[in-house]
Amino acid sequence: MTRKYRFEQFAATRLYAPFVAYSPDGKHIAHANNATGQFNLWTVPSGGGIPHQLTSYTDNTVRAVAWSPDGQQIVIQADQNGDEQHQLYLTSVLGGWPTPLTQKLDSQYNVGEFSPDGKMLAYCANDRSPSDMDLILHDMTSGELRRIKEGGVNFPASWSPDGKRLLFVDFRINTDQDIYVYDIDSGEATNATAHEGDIVFLPGPWAADGSGFYLLTNQGREFTGMGFYKLAAGKWEWFLTPDHDIENVTVSKNREVMIWAQNEDGASKLYGKNLKTGEAIYVPLLPLGVVNAMDLSPDGTRLALIYVRPGEAANLYEVDLKTSDMPRLGQSMLGGIDPADLVEPELISYPTHDGRNIPAWLYKPKGDGVFPVILSIHGGPEAQERPMYNYNGFYQYMLSRGFGILAPNIRGSTGYGISYQKLIHRDWGGAELKDIEHAALYLRSLDWVDSNRIAIYGGSFGGFATLSAMTRLPQYWAVGVDIVGPSNLVTFTKSVPPFWRRFMRQWVGDPEEDYDLLVERSPITYVDNIRAPMLVMQGAKDPRVVQAESDQMVERIKANGGDVRYFVDENEGHGTTRRENTIKWFSMIVDYLEEQLLDEPE
Repeated sequence: MTRKYRFEQFAATRLYAPFVAYSPDGKHIAHANNATGQFNLWTVPSGGGIPHQLTSYTDNTVRAVAWSPDGQQIVIQADQNGDEQHQLYLTSVLGGWPTPLTQKLDSQYNVGEFSPDGKMLAYCANDRSPSDMDLILHDMTSGELRRIKEGGVNFPASWSPDGKRLLFVDFRINTDQDIYVYDIDSGEATNATAHEGDIVFLPGPWAADGSGFYLLTNQGREFTGMGFYKLAAGKWEWFLTPDHDIENVTVSKNREVMIWAQNEDGASKLYGKNLKTGEAIYVPLLPLGVVNAMDLSPDGTRLALIYVRPGEAANLYEVDLKTSDMPRLGQSMLGGIDPADLVEPELISYPTHDGRNIPAWLYKPKGDGVFPVILSIHGGPEAQERPMYNYNGFYQYMLSRGFGILAPNIRGSTGYGISYQKLIHRDWGGAELKDIEHAALYLRSLDWVDSNRIAIYGGSFGGFATLSAMTRLPQYWAVGVDIVGPSNLVTFTKSVPPFWRRFMRQWVGDPEEDYDLLVERSPITYVDNIRAPMLVMQGAKDPRVVQAESDQMVERIKANGGDVRYFVDENEGHGTTRRENTIKWFSMIVDYLEEQLLDEPE
């Protein structure tokens, strides 16, 4: 019999942000966690030891960092209250209050890397034009800015070992990018991956001699493999072509060791290669879970990981590549939950309307009986439901209370080939809604599922999917929970951040040219069909799905006499960044679902 826990015990976590970086000497590991209630910057000694907190933000959220080559300073990328207007700050590794490098608070800056000599910092920003992300070199001595690529959406990547070249990405849409090589001396940028059609090209690390660089691409393939681009030849060739997506790749500073992670049916698996000898490097087999970030020590002997499992929130690990030991350097689970009481999901698939099989993670609660179930739709939509400690313990708490969970990867999800991913383009509220309907039919076929107690839940695109299901498939649901979901595709496509608008036409549709289609696919069009009660949650500072999207839906439901509960958090954006607000949001969600679907709510 599973013990009875409070939700706060599952939510009592110290979360680790999805980045990790060794200091240039390999002695310390920079990361961010929310032990203070907000994601602040910390370092911890390699091998373990006393962590050192470098920032003490309450409103700012640390999103990424870049070490200076001498290891004495760190550039921090952070935004305030989830507004995603990231600014850059410089701080000493000895502590002290960070100094702003950028102060245009209505613009977004994204940090890249220092040049090898530490004289320049690469980053991108939309400070010149809200709709563009320009590539900028910042002289760290004079403060002079050199805008090396204007127009479009450009993200900086890695410097060549001699500091004479910089890679950057011309980002057009999730499924179409190019890699450019910028020559510092000549000021020329060369498109290394010019192509036609939608192809992913993402830059990786450089070779030791600077003769070329590794890249990730799906050219001519369903899955993302790894290639190597030779500068002298002006072309690339394949290096690795697995039948799964390569997601992360890291190379040691001495350029001798490469480790990469593959997404295999949603779980992460690590592989390694000695670039000097070509021999495989043994890395331990990870338990079911996901690598959120990783970095190799400069000498290639250790691997730092941000790793998350269904029964453990994201935590900091360090793998000794010589001994295969994998100690935790942090503690993410603080609530005293017995690991034996946690549930691992089963990977299943179910048939949908067009003959495809939709992959999904099925969590069955322990014990016998007929249970209510939550159909959980992930955000993105070009993302993937994976075996993690999802939503800060929400899944595991609901399982402990006798709820099942089905979390499908409906069409448009990543991880199953580029063709599957692109099925969502310009079809929001189309075929994927039929995948959701067939998920409900699959649940009804299970003898342990109470067909009269099926809830649908999701955030962002998952919130849109929830609203679509509640309004267009009302016969299946006992209750719905929508978190920051678009309700009106016309107003949504007009209100996204300016530099997103170029993507909207290909991704969702044009609010003028495709007006009729967007109206036809918008949940607000069918609001009169809602039968079941709903909980709607929104961050007032959300830049992606603005509050008006939830306001208009709630107003229409109330005007119809519908049962809707609405919560707006004035201090959050597209989800939560503060720990206390995360707990607050999900406490409201679990209380609501128990109230609606259990005979004896907690």
